[in-house]
Amino acid sequence: MRNHRPSAKQFALALTCGLALRLFFIYLFPARSVDTRFYEELAANWRYHGVYGIFVQGQLLPVDMRMPGYPAFLSVIHRMFGASAQPVMAVQAIVDLFTCVLIAALAARLAPSPQRARVATAALWMAALCPFLASYTAALLTETLATFLTVAALYLFACILEDPRLHLPPAALDSHALISGAGWCLLAGALVGAGTLVRPDTLLVLAAAGAALLVLCRRRSDAMKLLLASAWITAGLLLVLLPWGARNARTLGRVQFLSPRYAESYGDFIPRGFFAWTRTWSEHFRDAYQVSWKLGKQPIEMDSFPSAAFDSGEERTRVAELLTRYNAELKMTPALDREFARLAHERSVRHPFRVYLAIPAVRAAAMWFTPRIELLPYSGRLVPPLEMWRGNPRDFGATSVFVLMNAAYIGLALAGWFRQRGSLLSRPVVIMLTAFIGIRTAFLTSLQTVEPRYVMVCFPALLAIGAQAWAARVPAQQTAPYPSVAARDFLTPEDTGMRLSS
Repeated sequence: MRNHRPSAKQFALALTCGLALRLFFIYLFPARSVDTRFYEELAANWRYHGVYGIFVQGQLLPVDMRMPGYPAFLSVIHRMFGASAQPVMAVQAIVDLFTCVLIAALAARLAPSPQRARVATAALWMAALCPFLASYTAALLTETLATFLTVAALYLFACILEDPRLHLPPAALDSHALISGAGWCLLAGALVGAGTLVRPDTLLVLAAAGAALLVLCRRRSDAMKLLLASAWITAGLLLVLLPWGARNARTLGRVQFLSPRYAESYGDFIPRGFFAWTRTWSEHFRDAYQVSWKLGKQPIEMDSFPSAAFDSGEERTRVAELLTRYNAELKMTPALDREFARLAHERSVRHPFRVYLAIPAVRAAAMWFTPRIELLPYSGRLVPPLEMWRGNPRDFGATSVFVLMNAAYIGLALAGWFRQRGSLLSRPVVIMLTAFIGIRTAFLTSLQTVEPRYVMVCFPALLAIGAQAWAARVPAQQTAPYPSVAARDFLTPEDTGMRLSS
């Protein structure tokens, strides 16, 4: 029986280097943000006052503005190690190392059987030395925990999708097999539920897994299996989310399983028209700082907008008049918001291709090809190169390194696809990973701001596919690239670290 795992020496060395990299970021580049303060306040109020809420005008009010998973994570660590950021970052570093192990296991499942140890080792090193995953362990944000729970769910779904019992008719399955399959589907749904309690967009894993299940169970005779799997996955999801929904029903008077899209309190006015207008021209993260995040706090000047925000001089004049009214009181009123909504509608009708295809495509490229140093003390700017180099060579050099490393990871993912394209394109696990990257990217392009950090949750899928670039080609006459789905030893402890009983 072949060994499908990295050697103990490689495993220990990769995780040691990975831990050192994460401690490097924690020691030199600890990061905080507005969201950090908000999560810490929720955790402290929950721990000391027993209320999941925030103080408003001196009164502690329960809220559902954020999902409770990360504040609960902070509260537990603060109770165990004290209310300091360093213990949280250290725990996040350990959690991220488990993420690296799961990425290696997921990559091994995609590789030809004789190459699994090699691919798993490559994936483990790629993940352990990934500066983008490592840097977020130094920030009190949801990315590290959400990424771990997401890759755990993806790995479990990968095991389910390649379970040979999915290819058998229901009549051929005994009661033990049915119970075992139901249990794994229930657990997969519960894992997605746990991730949803950290970030609500973890639900997109279900969309990707559902797409793969539909392809796998596309025959009419598979309808009952698909229905049963969906029912048990949904049951696991609801089992985890029901306490949160019940809390909201009891405390806030409404059943709500997900946090509001704009993180608002009940009854708050949300300038949806203004946000719709910004989505007709906003393509980069800097637009959030210069426009969207100033709303209600600072004046917004006309020189904050790129030229693409206006189709004509008349439109520019209209926006200037609306901003003059806003700047007078720093308040976006419903009347002003309706005017911006009208502008958004006019621009969408006038240029539908630009608004619905071109801008989302540019947004996706901006999120995937950014240097990802928004948490680090560097500008992230490379243009114009000579001027940036002369002005601050250290900043230019650091930004260049991160740009090249980001491009290298994406390039490896493309190479992995090309290397094993003949086998990968027909496998449900690859369909799931590809669908997850595509669905999540499309979803992120619809948000009011372009934040590259939200793409980090896709990196486990990207790295698992990218590790396939290290697999040597195996001639078909020597061995089948993948074990047959009918093989009784398809899921062995060496293969997966987990056995689905038959």
